Amino acid sequence: MPLPDGFLDELVARNDIVDVVSDYVALNKRSGSNLFGLCPFHSEKTPSFSVNQDRQIYHCFGCGKGGGVINFIMEIENVGFMDAVAILCRRAGMELPPDDTPEEIRSRRQRLLELNKEAARLYFETLKTEKGSLAVDYIRRRGISPKMVTRFGLGAAPDEWNYMTDALKKKGFTEVQMVEGGLAKRGKNGGIYDAFRNRLMFPVIDVRGSVIGFSGRILGDGEPKYLNSPDTPVFSKSRNLFALNLAKKSKRGMLILAEGNIDVVSLHQAGFDCAVASLGTALTEEQARLMSRYTSQVVVAYDNDTAGQKAAQRAIGIFDKTGISCRILRVEGAKDPDEFIKSRGPDAFQLLLERSENHVEYRLLAAGSKYDLGTTDGKLGYVTEAAEILATLRNVVERDMYCRKVAEEVGVSPEALASEVKKTIDKRMSAARRKQEKQEMRGSVTAPGVSKMKYEDPASAVAEKGIIRCMLADPGICGTIQIDESDFTSPFLGRVFSYIAARYRAGDNIDLSSVLTTVEKSEEASELTSLAAAPMTAANAAAACSDYIARLKSLKKPAQEQDLREIADKLRTQKGYGG
Repeated sequence: MPLPDGFLDELVARNDIVDVVSDYVALNKRSGSNLFGLCPFHSEKTPSFSVNQDRQIYHCFGCGKGGGVINFIMEIENVGFMDAVAILCRRAGMELPPDDTPEEIRSRRQRLLELNKEAARLYFETLKTEKGSLAVDYIRRRGISPKMVTRFGLGAAPDEWNYMTDALKKKGFTEVQMVEGGLAKRGKNGGIYDAFRNRLMFPVIDVRGSVIGFSGRILGDGEPKYLNSPDTPVFSKSRNLFALNLAKKSKRGMLILAEGNIDVVSLHQAGFDCAVASLGTALTEEQARLMSRYTSQVVVAYDNDTAGQKAAQRAIGIFDKTGISCRILRVEGAKDPDEFIKSRGPDAFQLLLERSENHVEYRLLAAGSKYDLGTTDGKLGYVTEAAEILATLRNVVERDMYCRKVAEEVGVSPEALASEVKKTIDKRMSAARRKQEKQEMRGSVTAPGVSKMKYEDPASAVAEKGIIRCMLADPGICGTIQIDESDFTSPFLGRVFSYIAARYRAGDNIDLSSVLTTVEKSEEASELTSLAAAPMTAANAAAACSDYIARLKSLKKPAQEQDLREIADKLRTQKGYGG
């Protein structure tokens, strides 16, 4: 919808980018006017994500993403432009201008959130009726208190085909919305039916408090045991965590990653209010990065079976990439945290938590259990695998300590094991170099800061970007520029040029953060931020701009001459001239 003049400028002014980004990223390092933190958009251990408070922009020198405060919210929350504007309006206490669009065709995303909220309310209310009796019996058997039922908003989906769909139709929701929101499925005859039936329902709530999806636990025999909402415009299993909306408020200074929803509820009930779980998928890098916004330490408390151990090993690698300190909890004497707490109590679980192993100890112990260390072959196998594990450690002192520990276990000298670890490191570095060289030969590597956008005329785009950079560096030259949008070969750069020129004519302030309010595509925001970050001083802007315009015209002239020749040839052919 069109927004009033000046509205976006005020919105940006009332949402300082450092304050907004700090809600998601720990900005712990300062360099000049830039604050740095770990990028929330790619995995890294050394901060390359910068926020400039003076210019009100962000830019990652690792992955190249960048933009203003609206672009940041769009990217981090995975929402569209107007949804990002609405989020920032709520944050700043501003009212979003009224929308004249009919209710039926309002924001698709907002309507799906309303759908989920209504469904969660209906599932919760169903627990109080006869249709919810099976779910209530299950809740009692699992020892879940009424307080936790309310805290998590648990509900019941009866064993009926159209219980929820009929109820939602009465609330004004369409079949298309129910199917798109994952609450209904379409049958072979074209009708719809409930996606969740005969299940204990767990609403999935994001960190802003919106119900974005559901997870349902079967109440009898049947598969799957847990059914999760499909990916929708408001929900992605790989980008969200169950109960993070509650765990983010914990004062424990950590997050406990459990395997299932019941484990999470049980842990919260026992006082461990920092527990979360992934949603029917193995842990993803997106989920790990999401956790890194709220903690630097995670304890993995997966089930005590082979599948749980394999999943823990995989999680270690993901957390290592994200820079989160990871510890592994061995749930001894029980199959999962829920069973352990019920049989041993919260105090025993607290002791278990305190004795959780760091990921190196856990991996070494798991490796050692595979081999008979009483034999030479067993020792060699263990040493080889241990060397692979220790080669991943960047801290030299930590690596040396574990080398001594493993060497003592197998009866070899620490120096011999350290030599084996060094060979493994050298081999990995050599393989990485070869891979890099191959990629560079194929031209598939994009260096940080290099444009990832494709231009039809790259040579002209260089001049066009230079002109925009000069206009941002010295807005005063805008009145002297004798070209217009039609002179640009890139539609994107042409639009940016026109917007800057229009702001100049209107007497409005011209800076990068204001220009970025008109850019809705992530790659375009990153491109504009990157080109504006290139060195340029106001003192040199006028002369540089003149050179860029001359270059643009010189590139355009041959194309114009070619066009004229083609027109002349066409006319001669039509009139029958021979030459």
